[in-house]
Parts: sequence; C-alpha cells; structure tokens
Amino acid sequence: MVHRRIGVKFRLLANPNFVAAVAIVAIAANLTLRFLFQASAFVREIPLLVALVVGGVPLIIGLLRKLWLRQFGSDHLAGISILASVALGEYLVGVIVILMLSGGSALEQYASRRASSVLDALARRVPQVAHRKQNAQVSDIPLSEIAVGDVLVVLPHEISPVDGIVIQGRGRMNEAYLTGEPFEIAKTPGSEVLSGAVNGESALTIRAEKLPVDSRYARIMRVMQETEQHRPRIRRLGDKLGAWYTPAALVLASIAGIATHDANRFLAVVVVATPCPLIIAIPVAIIGAISLSARRGIIVKNPAVLEQIDRCRTLIFDKTGTLTYGKPSLSEIVLAPGFDRDHVLQLAGSVESYSKHPLAGAIVDEARGANLSLLSVSEISERPGQGLRGTVDGHYVWITGREVVRHLKLDLPPNAPGLECVVFVDDRYAATFQFEDSPRAESPRFIRHLRPHHAVTRVLIVSGDRPREVENLAKQVGVKDVFAARSPEEKVEIVRHEAARAPTLFLGDGINDAPAMQAATVGVAFGVKSDITSEAADAVVLETSLSRVDELIHIGRRMRRIALQSAVGGMALSVFGMIAAAFGYLPPIGGAIAQEVIDLAAVLNAVRVAVYGGKLTDF
Repeated sequence: MVHRRIGVKFRLLANPNFVAAVAIVAIAANLTLRFLFQASAFVREIPLLVALVVGGVPLIIGLLRKLWLRQFGSDHLAGISILASVALGEYLVGVIVILMLSGGSALEQYASRRASSVLDALARRVPQVAHRKQNAQVSDIPLSEIAVGDVLVVLPHEISPVDGIVIQGRGRMNEAYLTGEPFEIAKTPGSEVLSGAVNGESALTIRAEKLPVDSRYARIMRVMQETEQHRPRIRRLGDKLGAWYTPAALVLASIAGIATHDANRFLAVVVVATPCPLIIAIPVAIIGAISLSARRGIIVKNPAVLEQIDRCRTLIFDKTGTLTYGKPSLSEIVLAPGFDRDHVLQLAGSVESYSKHPLAGAIVDEARGANLSLLSVSEISERPGQGLRGTVDGHYVWITGREVVRHLKLDLPPNAPGLECVVFVDDRYAATFQFEDSPRAESPRFIRHLRPHHAVTRVLIVSGDRPREVENLAKQVGVKDVFAARSPEEKVEIVRHEAARAPTLFLGDGINDAPAMQAATVGVAFGVKSDITSEAADAVVLETSLSRVDELIHIGRRMRRIALQSAVGGMALSVFGMIAAAFGYLPPIGGAIAQEVIDLAAVLNAVRVAVYGGKLTDF
C-alpha cells in the first residue's frame, strides 16, 4: 500500500500540467517577493527551490530513464540546462527552463491518444457470464465454463458470448460491429450467431459451436492485442532535428566555458540553446493540424501520423465501402426455363432476410421494390463457403456461388463481371442473380494521382471478398496488385510485410480491417460504421469521400512544412543567441528571456497551421 501511494505521488509530480503550474506559481512568487516585498535572496529563492525539487527532479529522472533506454532527444539539452543552473545558483533560469520543458510536454500529451483505447473498446463488449440451459433450468456460468455443444440462452439486448447456431426462437441481431452493415440480421432456427453480436427484442436459444476463446470475436481481439504490441514506432520530428542540434549546442557551450574559464558562459549558451522551438512549436503545429482536420470532417486520433502520412509510399485499400460505395444492387436476373421471376425473387428475398451477406440486402430490397411480400422461413442454414439454405412456403431454397456448383455442369449464363449468386429451388437450378457494386466516381482519379502527386510507388487492394469480384474492381479503378479472399489475420500479415518495406497507409471501414489498421504505419477508418474500427484507426474520415483522405495527406504535408519552418527558424535564431552568449553578450537570465522571445516567434508561426481556408486536394 505504501509503494502504491508513492507511485501515485510520483505520477502526479511527473505530470507535465502539474509541473508547469508549479513553475508558473514559483516564478510569480519569486518576482513578487523580489520587487514588491524586496525580500532577501534566501526568502525569494524558496519558491524556486520548491519548483526545482517538485518539478525538476521528476523531469530529470524521466530524462535519465530515456538515456538508460538509449533514447537521446532534444529535451536532454533542457535537462542539462536545469542541472547547470542549479549548480551555478541560477535558480530562476532553471525554473524557466522547467516551464518551457513541461509546457511542451503538456502540449504534446494533449495532442496524443491513449494507446489502450482500442483494446478497451473491445473489452467493454465482452459479456461476463452466459446463461446455460440444462434440463429446462437456466443458470448463470462464467464464460470459462462454456463447452462446445452447450445450450445457451441469449436474452434480449444481450451480447452473444460465443459463436453458435440458433436452435429455438426467432428474432434479430445487430452484427454491425463485424459486418459494417448498419442494419440488424433476422435469426431463425439454423441461423448462425456470431460472438459479440447484440441480440434484439426476443430471447434466442443457441448451441455453442466454439469455445469463447476460439470464437470470432476473441480471435479479432487477440489479433488486435498482437498488432498493438508490434505497432510501428514513429520517431518524433523534434527528436530527428535534435539528434544533431543537441550535440552541436553542447560542443559550443563547452568550448565557450573552457575557453573563458567561466561556467556561466556554459550555462548561458545551454539556456539559449534549449530547443523550445522543437519542444513547443512542433506540438502547437500538430494541434493546429488536428483542429484544421476536424473542421474538414477528419478526426485525428494519433497525432504522430501527421508527421508520417505524406511519407507513406504504399497505400492498401479494403474493397467494399472504400473504393466502392459498399451498396451492391441487383442488376439482372437470368432465369432457368420453367421458373417465374417474381416467385424466385420472393423465395430468395425471404431466405436472404436472415443473412448477413453483403448481397442479401440487395435481393431483399429488389423483392420489396417489386411489392413482393416476404414469406415465413421455417429453418435456415448458412455455412461458410456453402451458401444459404432455407425452407420457404414448402420450397427448399439454396443460394450459393458458381464455384460451389461447378461440378454439376449446369447450363449457367456466361461468367459476367461483378458479383453474382446462383439460386436453386427444390434442388433445381432456378436463376442466376447478377449484381454490381459500383466503384466510387472518384476512385480511378484518386488512384491515378497518387504516384505523381504523392510519390506513392505501390497500391494494393486487400479484401475478404471473392477473387473475381476484387479483380474486376481493380481493373476498373486501375490497381494491379490484388489480394482477395483474405481473413483479418491474413490481412495483418500482408500489411506487416508491406510496412517492413516502406511506410504504409491502410484504408478500411469494417471491424475486419481494424487489426490491419494497427499493423500499418498509418491506419485510416473510412466512415463511422464501427466504433472499434474508429478506435483502432489513427484517423477517422467521417465523410465517405476519397477527397477527404487526400485532404488529410495534404494537411500532414502542410503541418510538417510549417513545423519545420518553426523548428529550423527557431534553432537558427538560437544559434545567433548561442554565439552572443559564448562571447559574453548574454548572461544566463538574458539567455532565458531571449529564448522565450524565440519561442514566441516560433509558436506564432506554428499557429498558422490551424488557419487555412483554401483547397487541400489535387485530383
């Protein structure tokens, strides 16, 4: 308990907001005691000593930890300034440096997200207990006690704890978290139930087909945890600049101190050199870019990607809902002899009302548009790779793909581009339904402009859809590299492989895309169909438009350019100040004031990032 209290206190002392507040109070108290009350040197320095202990010690410890981890950055120069000011009795200088350092950290912390938010969103969806039914008795059990074959009751509005099959009851389940579709799926005996799906108004009795740890939802969560641990590290822009600036400043300060035999010269140079344009101006530019993005309907969740997105040389797209509109429509029904169009459509629509397949909605919409009433389905079955089966009005209906029935050597219509399914009624081939999921009007132009305008060298489509569908879309939009019929786990491996070769941006819209987003250098969620996908993404484009994605790339490019102006310009002014301090024209306190003026100029330039009303697209 004592160790826990000490840990809590240390975290409070290390909080940059708290440290900055302490530094401000100490400086104000020191100036008040000095000029208003004309207190003695000892009395007026007490607030500064408190600030140095309360604020400086945690900062120094944090910097020492970075050194231990071989992470040498621009803020270490500020740490040396603090130590030198204390050693030379220049306490006010030290507290001013603490204020600059903690202020920059507070700004950067404000602009950052919590890395655990993705897993928190997933964990909140996991039910704690299941309702097992045995001998007409229902009892609550922990998820760890569920066995394959157990009969479970999913009460209204509850989350399904496992993958299973409905054996009793009719109702609807919201599977939007997995499919990305904004509607509920009807359930009847034989329907598949996915773990994590939210039940509707009616209780359903299901048979567990998998253990909770092997369920679809648990697999996605494991992949998310793994990709979170292997997330690419993005080096801060400030540290890249500080890698050469900090050693150069220390060399100049050492030469000045040794040549003049005056330690104050060393301190003055180090204080002027304190890289606050890096520590403060860059976070200000990042916050400005976040603000500008928000006004454009783009939520930046991980500010570090603003430094990286324009440098991505590989772009990976999911298919449905990103390069396409994600709304397939039934374009043609090719009937077999002896079957009536409306009757086949009515039977197919009735069965598809219980399916989560992307084509199901198009068939149901076409049936309703033809004023055909959907009939009651007595049983339903949808096994992966086998299609949808059900009994409707005494007819056995089977809806599947061409490849599944190729061995039957049926007289099917020519293999048309786009999506299709084959319908059987009472074991007889009845019709082929053909669909189209049109690519976005902007997709070909967006793809074509990536290489000349953004130096993108490789564009891929990675999708869980069937190869022919994905390849057809790729031809329409101009993408050569295609990976189709891939699971979320396979998507992650592909993205990791590409990210190892070059900085990679992944664009998707469903929860199946969330692990791949985490594995990419930059992950962008298209739309807000899934809360978990939005949490996993580094940025969320609220409007489903590729022009917004292009705007995000340009905002990142503009932010980086202005941030570099502020940082490099500030460092250039600091160099002049360092030279003046080295020759004795700036004492330590003068150097601290000069550095504050430089900071102000750098920050005012960085604020420009947030102020822009022009066009941010180039296609």
